Amino acid sequence: MSLIKYSILGVLLVVAAAVAAQPEEHGNEEHDEEGAIVMSVADRTAQGIRTERVSARALTDVITAPGEVRLNDYQTAQVTPRVTAQIVARHARLGEQVEDGQPLVTLSSVEMAEAQGALIEADREWRRVRELGRGVVSETRYIAAEVARQRSYATVRAYGLTEAQVLKLLAGGDASRAAGEFALLSPRGGTVIRDPFVIGELIEPGQVLFVISDESVLWVEAQLRPDRAGDVLVGAPARVSRDGAHWLEGTVVQLHHQLNETTRTRGVRVEVPNPDHALHAGDYVDVSLASAGAQARTAVPDGAVLLMRGVPTVFKLEGDELHPQPVQTGEERGGWTEITAGLVVGDEIVTEGAFLLKSLALRSQMGEGHAH
Repeated sequence: MSLIKYSILGVLLVVAAAVAAQPEEHGNEEHDEEGAIVMSVADRTAQGIRTERVSARALTDVITAPGEVRLNDYQTAQVTPRVTAQIVARHARLGEQVEDGQPLVTLSSVEMAEAQGALIEADREWRRVRELGRGVVSETRYIAAEVARQRSYATVRAYGLTEAQVLKLLAGGDASRAAGEFALLSPRGGTVIRDPFVIGELIEPGQVLFVISDESVLWVEAQLRPDRAGDVLVGAPARVSRDGAHWLEGTVVQLHHQLNETTRTRGVRVEVPNPDHALHAGDYVDVSLASAGAQARTAVPDGAVLLMRGVPTVFKLEGDELHPQPVQTGEERGGWTEITAGLVVGDEIVTEGAFLLKSLALRSQMGEGHAH
């Protein structure tokens, strides 16, 4: 009889223990479901946590190709003389930044001296005739003086003198100013890329003395197979990197209309802002291009998705609470991950700092486990 009593008592204890355990399990489930981290806007900003609204975007295929950095020809100028001359002085050097209109080099030219002298003489005659007026001089002399002055002015301008330099030459009508010396000015602001000459060198018309280029925006030329180049559109986003780790954002600005005769590839030109001069002409780079024809899908930046307990998860913002939100992911392209379930367009999620939130959430769960 005693044995039966003890058996019944044992069963009752087991049942009581099971019943007592049920509220504990239910409590843990509620905590997991809540699992929210409360953080104000100021705290999120201080911790480097950024949020964005989920949007639909075109997940494009990425085309990769080697590329070469080039000067932007539309932001580049060559400085050349228009007459035979000898170099007297240099005013700028390789690598220096120059301003529009800044003197670069002083030249001395026999042809320029003759043209300067002719202009001074013609200008004097024209001033004299004009002061006398048409009532004193003949019409023939008046017109001849005017035309001679205009012709001489046009000659020195064609030889390379600016209007300001011409006015300085004619100030006072001093013939000694016709020494044939003149300065070539920079046609634009930028960096001196080339300056292949020495003082005293005799140079010919058209010889390049300086190449000036604005390196703040460069070109990258990528070579693609013709069938792949057809998938790239002008205006498409592109990325460029020298080391595969640091990328610069750019834009496709031109597609070549002629194949390379040697490689049978088609050139794609990418324009890349280069404010810190990280790139230089001649650098070889990796180019990542977005192809055309993709449909818009719900997507988030790759860094927003983390694995928590083996499940892809994002942190969703509701008020000041950041909730771990399990999601179902699809394709990954160009730094973006497709979300097929778990989020809708307009939800606000963490796009930067998600790893910190994961650490905080795991630490909180570990603390609760020890407490129980």
